[in-house]
Amino acid sequence: MTTLLIGNKAYSSWSARPWLLMTALDIPFAEKVIPLYAEGSREKALAVAPTGKVPVLINDGFAAWDSLAIVEFLHERFPEKNVWPADAQKRARARSLCAEMHSGFQALRQACPTNFRRDPREKPLELDEAARENLSRIDAIFSQAEGPFLFGDYSAADAFFTPVATRLHIYRLPISAGAQAYAQELLAHPAYEGWREGARAEDWVIERWENL
Repeated sequence: MTTLLIGNKAYSSWSARPWLLMTALDIPFAEKVIPLYAEGSREKALAVAPTGKVPVLINDGFAAWDSLAIVEFLHERFPEKNVWPADAQKRARARSLCAEMHSGFQALRQACPTNFRRDPREKPLELDEAARENLSRIDAIFSQAEGPFLFGDYSAADAFFTPVATRLHIYRLPISAGAQAYAQELLAHPAYEGWREGARAEDWVIERWENL
């Protein structure tokens, strides 16, 4: 039995990453939502992971936390699902990109908070220099997609960059045609559509992430 503990689908981009991957690759799991910043939520998360944060994957009583660790556990637990590209060099590059996403792009994240249920802004958001540098790097990564996804078939790398594609769409950020084509593939994926449908069905509201 595999259970994925996640935060609100509207706001939790880190929860989205393993959820999208498992859904896209047809890895069976049950989900349990622990609402972000709700009373008692941290205690519920601490009961299964020492960080008190989501996402957490529980498999037969074993808990793995943090999106990168969860992805690596899935790779080992379900080798037939091709969580990473089969080619060794592509696999290393995919891991590098996920690590870059995991630890970087702070300026863009701060400027563009995640809200999966939000419709696009009327006007593009103006970014500061640091966020524009982040956007330029994202454009370069997206433009290198081998089609339709970063390494041909859907992998963990695509799940990690889907929340970024959401930000590009919501905040109407300018990117090249090649990068836009890849972003649209991510947003058209059935797994993403399922996540967004779940986000729109939620009742939880965190005001500071609604008035963007």
